[in-house]
Amino acid sequence: MTDQMSAGQASRPPGMGRSARPLDGPDRLILRELVLDARTSIRSLAGRVHISRANAYARVDRLLADGVITGFSAQIAHERAGLGTSAYVSLSIEQNSWRDVSARLGRLPYVEHVSMLGADFDVLVLVRAPDNAALRDLVLDRIQSIPGVQTTRTWLVFDELPGLGADWS
Repeated sequence: MTDQMSAGQASRPPGMGRSARPLDGPDRLILRELVLDARTSIRSLAGRVHISRANAYARVDRLLADGVITGFSAQIAHERAGLGTSAYVSLSIEQNSWRDVSARLGRLPYVEHVSMLGADFDVLVLVRAPDNAALRDLVLDRIQSIPGVQTTRTWLVFDELPGLGADWS
């Protein structure tokens, strides 16, 4: 790891959703700082958390190895980046088709996030497309043609507001 953290993706460990080990105070503070600015240097991170650089390196490396940190990313202003239409698309799918359906959804353009649910529908997809025509083509031509997809329902997003997220302090 360099002194300036770069974009990267760590592989996901089995049993995602469970911590490999409990997080202590400095681990939680590291997560808080990285959520606020994933580009921060290890030197700056160590100073803000009040630990040595060696300790900060070791902790970040462990958090990556344990799958607690899965990557570092930029926050995008989607409209300014040419993706002015956002929507949630729910899918009802055939039983036992979720592996194939989710894999195919993950390969489609404009699909940002796929969630498998226990609800009135089976899958919820967050889509960010350039315009309504691209959204229409994605839903009607691409998603509805995936084997195992029975029905879809689309909700246009008018506005998005960030939440507080987890309290890592």
